[in-house]
Amino acid sequence: MTRKIFGILGLGIFGKTLACELSSFEQEVIALDNQEKHVQDVADYVTKGAVGDITDFEFLKAAGIDQCDIVIIATGNNLEASALALIHCQKLGVTNIIAKARGENYEDVLYGLGAKHVISPERSTAKNLTSRLLRHSIANIIHIEDDISFIEFTLPESWLGKSLTQLDVRKKYDLNVIGFRTSKTAPLDTDFNPDHILTKELIVEAVASKRTFEKFDYLGYLK
Repeated sequence: MTRKIFGILGLGIFGKTLACELSSFEQEVIALDNQEKHVQDVADYVTKGAVGDITDFEFLKAAGIDQCDIVIIATGNNLEASALALIHCQKLGVTNIIAKARGENYEDVLYGLGAKHVISPERSTAKNLTSRLLRHSIANIIHIEDDISFIEFTLPESWLGKSLTQLDVRKKYDLNVIGFRTSKTAPLDTDFNPDHILTKELIVEAVASKRTFEKFDYLGYLK
């Protein structure tokens, strides 16, 4: 079993959920927050919980953040606090730091300070809800970055009886097909011929860029 030590700084809904999920997979979690109740809420799940100021270098050091493989700064409402916590974690030798951000300006600053990845849960949630409300062929979608997504979809009627080559999906939809399944539980077949005729039972797995394919699907152009 591979275990890592995660530091979670900030135990709001996002941080608390993250701490409990990681712990459920037998990972070591150091959970920190300035409110005792928040720390108590996760105390039975995490390896270590402590109450204190995440902008305090000595507090972070005493809590063992220097031993972490990954630190997630899970509070995104105060840019100064997130920035200070990030800088302190770097001073403690942590190189893999993920930060939560409230908006694009926060993202730019945190990336500029050295965060390896910055996430905006509200933005991701809004994108996922939009997809659920509008999708036709798309069964599942994961937004990897702003304009790049991993998409699982059933074949539109207009694609049946044609091949990927005929459809020219890469040029027309900015879509790179990586494989097919014959059912949701079937193994992914990545060894396929782009000239083979597409049939109704196939489920497509693809990486899409520029959100072009999403727009075609959401507007009903792929029926």
